[in-house]
Formats: sequence, structure tokens, C-alpha cells
Amino acid sequence: MSLHTYSFPAPAKLNLMLHIVGRRPDGHHLLQTVFRFIDYGDTLSFRVREDGVVARVNEIGGIAAEEDLCVRAARLLKNAAGTVAGTDIMLEKRLPLGGGLGGGSSDAATALLALNRLWGLDLPRTRLLELALQLGADVPVFVFGSNAFAEGVGEKLQPIKLPPAWYVVLSPPVTVSTARIFAHQDLKRDSKMITIQSFSTEPAANDLEPLVCREYPEVERHLDWLRQFGRPMMTGSGACVFASFDSETAARAVLAKLPRTMKGFVARGLERHPLRGLAR
Repeated sequence: MSLHTYSFPAPAKLNLMLHIVGRRPDGHHLLQTVFRFIDYGDTLSFRVREDGVVARVNEIGGIAAEEDLCVRAARLLKNAAGTVAGTDIMLEKRLPLGGGLGGGSSDAATALLALNRLWGLDLPRTRLLELALQLGADVPVFVFGSNAFAEGVGEKLQPIKLPPAWYVVLSPPVTVSTARIFAHQDLKRDSKMITIQSFSTEPAANDLEPLVCREYPEVERHLDWLRQFGRPMMTGSGACVFASFDSETAARAVLAKLPRTMKGFVARGLERHPLRGLAR
């Protein structure tokens, strides 16, 4: 076993818009969304093993090790590459479960990118993207490595240039069931398609937000508080909500007013994933 432990970031994402534009014959929803990385997230640490074992070595409430996406990603990569190497994984979890910030997906992508390097596999990004999609629709964008306009089930990605921004992100004390929301008969599924060029001129909206607010009143309560300071929106399928600001000072001034009954943080929008350079 290696004596060295290597740590890598797994940043959160925000959905700056999210439209459901239809459904495939297999039931999967077709969407359009804009993904933005932020400088807040989980941290994964790896120690390479020579016995082939892949294991998460710390306990995390609510996530069994065998079901953890980062463990599944490591095993998928190991099998795809046919390597005899293994790894111990320590996951430092900061992102809430069911928050719509892409925590599990980001963890999985970081495992693919980091272990591709640590195991000396040198698989190209195109191959890692194929593996990422097997793990979930939100995993590919983190391997892609750039803020992106996404279509399909989230796997058709185009890089998008976004202006600098700071965000106040609030985390309501609920865990939203993504499967339940997407299966709900009242979900809006017929938004008109937009182009990457028209994103900046279209009013931003998340088609899942009205339904989530109805089913989870805490999400609406947090949005309502943020409306004092801007035009907030829910990210992903929730529960987290956010508002954009031009400066860190402005964002922190808003966070300082947050009631003690609410939790949140300030984050800077990134231009690219911090591990973008790990794959060719």
C-alpha cells in the first residue's frame, strides 16, 4: 500500500436554468440546462493499494459505502481498465444529500479523474465520459470540466462562457426525492427549446421548482427569504436555492442577514473544473 495520501476537490454545481423539453421512449426526461461549477464542495482523498481492494474508509451518515457513487466509480474504472490496483477512499462530505448541488455526481467524477492519474491509466477524457454516463446523468459534466450548456438527459455538452459571479446558496432542511419529482404527474414537461446563444437573454427558470415548492414548503420559505435581495432559483431537483451577486462583498452582506433557522454559504462561480487538466 502506498504511504502517500492524495486529496482532490469535488466542487458543487448550480443549474442556472433547467427546462424539461420532453421524454424519451424509455421514460428518461429530455432537458436543457446550464451547469456552473462553484468553489465549494466535497474533498476526496486516495491512498493507492496494490491488492486490488477498493474501499471507502470513513463512515458517512446516510451513504452506505457499497452504494457510494465514488466507490462505484472507482470500481467501474478499475474493471474498464483491467488494472490490478486498488484504493482506500476517504470522503469529506460538505454538500448536503438531495440538495441539487451534484455532490454524489461530483464525487464520482473526481474518483474517475483522480484514479485515472494515480493508477497510471491515462484513459482519454472521451472514455471517462462514457464511464461517467453509466454512473448518472449529472456525472459527465464534472468530467467534461467546463461550465456547460447541456441537452439530452444531460450528456450532450457544449462549453459556455459565463460572467463572473458570487452566489448565496441556502440549504433547506429537507431531502428532495429526485425520482419522486420526475415521476410526478404535475411536472411540466413541455418547455420550448432554447439555444445556447439565447440563454443569456431568456428569463432563467427551473421547471421543477414550482412542484418542489408545493411538495416541500421549506424550499419555498428559503426562496421567499432570498427574494428580498434578487431573483433566486432552485438548483437541480432541489432542495438548495441560490441567488447571484456581482461581488463577494454583496453576497456576504446578504448571508450575514440569514436567520439562525436557516443554513447557507457563499461561493464563487468558477470558469472551469479544478481538475480539468487531469485528463487529455
